[in-house]
Amino acid sequence: MSLPTVLILGASGRLGQAASTAFAASGWRVLRQGRQARAGGPPTLALPLANTAALAEAAAGARVVLHAANPAYTRWGQELLPMARQAMDLAERLDALLLMPGNVYGYGADMPALLSEATPAHPSTAKGALRLQLEQELQARAAAGRLRVRLLRAGDFFGAGLGSWLDLAIAKPLPQGRLQYPGPLDRAHAWAYLPDLAQAFVGLAERRGAMGYQSWSFEGHTLTGEELLAGLAQAAHALGWPVPARLERMAWWPWQLAAPVLPLLREVLAMRYLWQRPHALDGSALRQHLGERLVHTPLAWALQASLADLARQGLWKGWPALPQREVLA
Repeated sequence: MSLPTVLILGASGRLGQAASTAFAASGWRVLRQGRQARAGGPPTLALPLANTAALAEAAAGARVVLHAANPAYTRWGQELLPMARQAMDLAERLDALLLMPGNVYGYGADMPALLSEATPAHPSTAKGALRLQLEQELQARAAAGRLRVRLLRAGDFFGAGLGSWLDLAIAKPLPQGRLQYPGPLDRAHAWAYLPDLAQAFVGLAERRGAMGYQSWSFEGHTLTGEELLAGLAQAAHALGWPVPARLERMAWWPWQLAAPVLPLLREVLAMRYLWQRPHALDGSALRQHLGERLVHTPLAWALQASLADLARQGLWKGWPALPQREVLA
C-alpha cells in the first residue's frame, strides 16, 4: 500500500520544517516545495508557488496541502493574499485537503481574554484585516464546493529554529545575564510550540471529512511574561548554563526611534497591542476532535529544547561555553 502524500508549501520555513518532521514520523510521504532543492531528506520541488500547474503535476496524488509559506512581514499587503490564493488553487487542482495556519490578528485590539471558534473577528490593524479577508475567501470557496479547508489558529510560535520573538528579543540577551519581555509581565499571552502544532496538523490531515471549511483553535501554552521568563531561566539552569539574574520588561523606545527608517519595526509596532491585551486560545474543541493525537509537550521540556536549538543554530555566536546537559524534550 502506498503511503499518503502531503505537499508542504514553504517547507524551508520553521513551520514547514516542523511539519515535514511530524508528517514523516507519522508515516506520510512528504513533498517539500521551496525555492531550492536540498540534498538529503524528503524530495523538494524547486518550483515557485505561482506556477500552480507545474506544482500540481509534480505533486500529483498528494492528498493534503499544507500552506506553510509566509511572506516577509513588510510584504503582507502585497503578497499574503496572492500566496494564499495560489495555495487554494493548487489544492483545488489536486483535489486535496488544504491545511491553513491561522493567528489571532483578526480579533483586534479589543479581543476578549479567551478566544474560541465562536469569537467574532473585529480587526483593528491592516494585518488583521488581511487575515480576515483570507479566511473569508477560504470560506467562500469551501461553501461553493470547490475546497476542503481546515484552519488551525495558534498564538506566537516558539521552538524549531530562528525567527521568533524568543530569539529576536526575549532570550537574545542571555549572554549578558538578562531576559526581557515585550509587554507587562502580568499579561497572559498565547504561545504555540511548533513541534506540537505540527503534530496537530497531522491529526487534522488524518481525520477524514466532507467538503467544507472548519476552523480550530490550538491552545498551546498560555503564559504571563513573568511565567515565561521564569521558565526560560529554569531551562537555562537545566541545560547547565549560567542562570540570568535580570528578568525585565523590554524597552520599546529604541524601536520607536528607529521605526521611521526601518519598515519592519513600523509593522511590529502596529501589533504591539498583542503584548498589552491578555489573551488565550480555547482548545477544548480541538482536544475533543483529535483526542490522543493532540500532543502537549510540558513547558519545561519545550523551553529547554527551544533554547538548545537556538544555541545549536548559533544565535549567541559560541555562547554558552559550558557543556550542555541532555535535553529532555
